[in-house]
Amino acid sequence: MIKISKYFQNYSVALILATLFFSCSNDIKDVRDFLADKNLPIGIAENINMVYKDSGDITTKMVSPLLYDFSNRKDNPYSEFPEGLHLTKINKQGDSTTVDGNYAITYSQTNVSEIRKNVVIINHSQKYTLKTSQLYWDQKNHYFITEKSFVFITPTDTLQGEGFEASENLTHWHVRNNSGVLQVKDDPMSSESL
Repeated sequence: MIKISKYFQNYSVALILATLFFSCSNDIKDVRDFLADKNLPIGIAENINMVYKDSGDITTKMVSPLLYDFSNRKDNPYSEFPEGLHLTKINKQGDSTTVDGNYAITYSQTNVSEIRKNVVIINHSQKYTLKTSQLYWDQKNHYFITEKSFVFITPTDTLQGEGFEASENLTHWHVRNNSGVLQVKDDPMSSESL
């Protein structure tokens, strides 16, 4: 009798496992749709350290404690960095620009990122620093823009205001509603210097 009940027990376990295995044949699209409907990320990564290369040269390094991957969205798929990120862009001459923020979200279809809370961008070769509370980064056009208050520091000047636009390396910039002291070089061709 013990032999028969053990046989039925083993048979029952095998039957349950087979049923579970064949009933879980959802395809990837069904799983993605389910996660998107429940507003859940398709993936979560912790302590990421990513390196991007172009023709064997490192162009970007990114470090973040946490990444939520929402690429399963039909409209506006995105990646979210709820605990912030540290990103280093390296150009062909070896000069670097770093981008830091306590929160970031990147939309993959438009290549636009929003970085918030204690945003600091530094061009290390030119010694330019931008500090603001919120910034949009157009990665396709290599351009930063903020409508929030900012502080822009150069080796000779410190500007403050609301509204700032700049190239990705901070070398070309436009300031709106600003205050601060700027050093202006005399034009050698001006009538006063003749």
